[in-house]
Amino acid sequence: MRPIGHFLYNRDMFLGLSGADLLIVFVSLLISMTIHEAMHGFVAHWLGDKTAQEAGRLTLNPLRHIDTFTTILLPLVLIVSGQPPFFIAKPVPFNPYRVRYGAYGVALVGLAGPFTNLALAVLASIPAHFMDSGSGIFTMLALFMQVNIAFFVFNMIPFPPLDGSRLLYAFAPDTVREVMERIEAIGFMAIIVFMLVVFQFIGPFISRIDSGIFTFLLLH
Repeated sequence: MRPIGHFLYNRDMFLGLSGADLLIVFVSLLISMTIHEAMHGFVAHWLGDKTAQEAGRLTLNPLRHIDTFTTILLPLVLIVSGQPPFFIAKPVPFNPYRVRYGAYGVALVGLAGPFTNLALAVLASIPAHFMDSGSGIFTMLALFMQVNIAFFVFNMIPFPPLDGSRLLYAFAPDTVREVMERIEAIGFMAIIVFMLVVFQFIGPFISRIDSGIFTFLLLH
């Protein structure tokens, strides 16, 4: 069984926020993470794999998707130490051999989570168009949008085990897949190395994409 991971990292999201805004961000994280994870399981179930259901993960109960260390303790330690936090939910288990359409079905399972976050950001942008930008409701909607956009963009990076890698698996040649499988076999350490090395170079570019999508949704 291979897990579908859920990650969030945005180096600018927590800078200069008030206590009330931080509370909105964390509530948004909880809601967005729960729906993201549940959609992985629902799409896998729709494609014939009942692994998530058997593990009790076809639910919108956030407690079923929280990992004590990676979802709570690790982000808190990073925030207290003055570092930009990243969040990792409890991976949704699935069996790629039970999913219809092979690697393409697996790609659909992987993409279900981040594209759900993009849809949530789009939905939040609709009422935001009619709000005064100085109002509290606009602030809540804007922060909810930023959280979901960050989920979408970061998880679409095609690095195992991020969700975007599932799409790459479906179309990459065997030699590339073999390298990706070796990286994914490292597990959590692969993400740590990615965050400490690779993301230091692409982080500013990712932040610009986040900002660009946010601006586009508010202006259209």
